[in-house]
Amino acid sequence: MGTLAVVASIRLGEPLRDPDGFLGPSWLRLPLMVLGAFVVDVVPRSLWRARGAWRTFPDHARTIIREHWTRDRIALVSIGLSSFFITYVSYRNLKNFLPFLAGEPQDAALHQIDQLLTFGHEPAILLHQALGENVTAHVLAFVYVLFLPISPASLIVWLVWSRNISYGYWYATAHCLTWAFGTLSYYLVPSLGPNFAYPWLYVDLDQTSVKALQDALYYGRKDVLYNPFADSIQSVAGFASLHVGIILTLALVTQYCVRHAWIRWTVWSFFALTVLSTLYFGWHYLADDLAGAFIAIVSVWIGGLATGQKFDRRGRSSHPTTSTSRVPVSDRDGRDDQADPADEGATGDQPDRAGSVPLTP
Repeated sequence: MGTLAVVASIRLGEPLRDPDGFLGPSWLRLPLMVLGAFVVDVVPRSLWRARGAWRTFPDHARTIIREHWTRDRIALVSIGLSSFFITYVSYRNLKNFLPFLAGEPQDAALHQIDQLLTFGHEPAILLHQALGENVTAHVLAFVYVLFLPISPASLIVWLVWSRNISYGYWYATAHCLTWAFGTLSYYLVPSLGPNFAYPWLYVDLDQTSVKALQDALYYGRKDVLYNPFADSIQSVAGFASLHVGIILTLALVTQYCVRHAWIRWTVWSFFALTVLSTLYFGWHYLADDLAGAFIAIVSVWIGGLATGQKFDRRGRSSHPTTSTSRVPVSDRDGRDDQADPADEGATGDQPDRAGSVPLTP
């Protein structure tokens, strides 16, 4: 991803841009993310263990650091966040270059598929009639915008608090693959999305944060296309839906790795609402959401194989074959060279080091 972004930048003569520069320079944000994850992990649990005995706080903090922040954990957090940062910045820049490198938008064809799948109706109109255009708009707007912090926050949760190290690598790998495959889909089937191609379908919706975001993206695209001195980033693309892809990636890995049913149900409910919001506001066509789901499934599968997960019951469950970054290699008989028995949690059945959050089956 990083190489492709650099090559595209050189070809177009356009600089690589920091998509979220208002948060501070790139070289500073990543260390701050790592530091923030460390503080969020150590400080609350040290305070809990101290139970008001402030003099014991340093001792508890050192114990938690020794137990939880092992060499493997530090490597996971560093590699995971670095990979995500490079992937995400490359994704945003390659998305910015879409109008200059991709072909003509295919919105007409995608719109026809929508009407075919809904027997001649408009999916957005059907949703507006069924759910209303006022209160529902504000609820789904909150759901849609909530994706923005959930994407990086979910990664940090899996990197810092996954009990089995391999689970963190699994989610980080699948997460980055989803962004990468999604970027590829933008170039394979360029499109704007129904709200930008057929805006009259959405004019009756209440004014929400999503409407404000769509207006900002519309004018940002115009600025990039027609202003030679523009320093903004073009962020309009329809096929495939990465909102659907990223949240389904989170839901699938959660389904495989988290034992608590209420967490799994919460994530799946959020996924369903996310799908609904993408169609309701016209961010995506039905084909976009289906493609985003396909990308997520493929990314989770590849990520699982790459990080030592074994799928059981025809993919309905899984178990880890390692508790570190080291993935066992199959021998000639098809059996795996198992992780060192001394590695805690290698099969997901043994207890992990004290203080870890139980993100296990």
